Amino acid sequence: MCVCLSLVLAPLKVDAKPSVSARNAVLMEQETGRVLYEKQAHEKRNIASITKIMTAIIAIESGMMDETVETSKRAVYTEGSSIYLEEGEEMKLEDLVYGLMLRSGNDAAMAIAEHVGGSMEGFVHLMNQKAEWIGMNQSHFENPHGLDADGHYSTAYDMALLTRYAMENDVYKKIAGTTTYKSETRTYAWGNKNKLLTRLYDYSTGGKTGYTKTAGRTLVSTAEKDGMNLIMVTLNGPDDWNDHIHAFNWGFKTFKMRDLREDGEQSLDSTTGYLWGEVKAPLTDEEYMQLATKTQIQKPSDYESVNSVLGQALFEVNKEVVATAPVMANPMPANQTKSFAQTVFSLFKELIGAK
Repeated sequence: MCVCLSLVLAPLKVDAKPSVSARNAVLMEQETGRVLYEKQAHEKRNIASITKIMTAIIAIESGMMDETVETSKRAVYTEGSSIYLEEGEEMKLEDLVYGLMLRSGNDAAMAIAEHVGGSMEGFVHLMNQKAEWIGMNQSHFENPHGLDADGHYSTAYDMALLTRYAMENDVYKKIAGTTTYKSETRTYAWGNKNKLLTRLYDYSTGGKTGYTKTAGRTLVSTAEKDGMNLIMVTLNGPDDWNDHIHAFNWGFKTFKMRDLREDGEQSLDSTTGYLWGEVKAPLTDEEYMQLATKTQIQKPSDYESVNSVLGQALFEVNKEVVATAPVMANPMPANQTKSFAQTVFSLFKELIGAK
């Protein structure tokens, strides 16, 4: 079994939390998944066009980005925001994904779904499969665009999980962070509707806007400063631009990415183990001073296997576990890389029962 180093972090109480207008909100550190702030983050809500984050990542992962898509009548007549596709018009899937993310085209969402999934219904099945795989346990999708529908919902926390997953994909990260884009079939460029990215926040790296009368204003955005990447999600947020700016500023001021343990050989109670990467976590100054480390030893079935898990290192603040990392029985093979370790992150999560 291959197991990589990563973190599983629990939220800690931090003073002077930001005030947000949104009904639901979560601020998450991207690398570790630690929740720094939350407000009714697990309440199921309509989510409007931030749904399109899921549509985009499935399209990107499909391997079809260079394929040409023919627009159907059903796609053209999808109500709401549009990139003004015409029936029978042909456009590369890649261009449609840009139109989806920058202009929030519902027609683009439907055209993507029908091409990648064979039908809208087939694509929705892929969406729900992906949600389950990511661990979005309080989410269900009924369409690829986010228009209100019975059984179409998510939570602020689940949408942060989705965004954390999507931001690991370089293509998605590029598209979400693009301010303007011109399709080969258009004479004009599309501008991104995300005002945080285009003019309001210098540290913004991407995101997705959304709105319906039922959902209200929904917004997912990401930001990076001093080596720390944050994800903010708000649902039904009338002042969402400022909600995100204030939350990001608070997060960057309050927390710092700390080096908790270097990779390599580790001395345990009765033996020696190895970390396959550095352990980092976002901590306040006070939390960092209170940090304690201990190990739990288990009995792997095969100590001879280079990928055997010897146990796990626990990082605690005030007896609360804020980070865990697998301790391996052997050093990481010289011919492997950090990316190799990252690809098997899910196995360690399953081992310890984490999400």
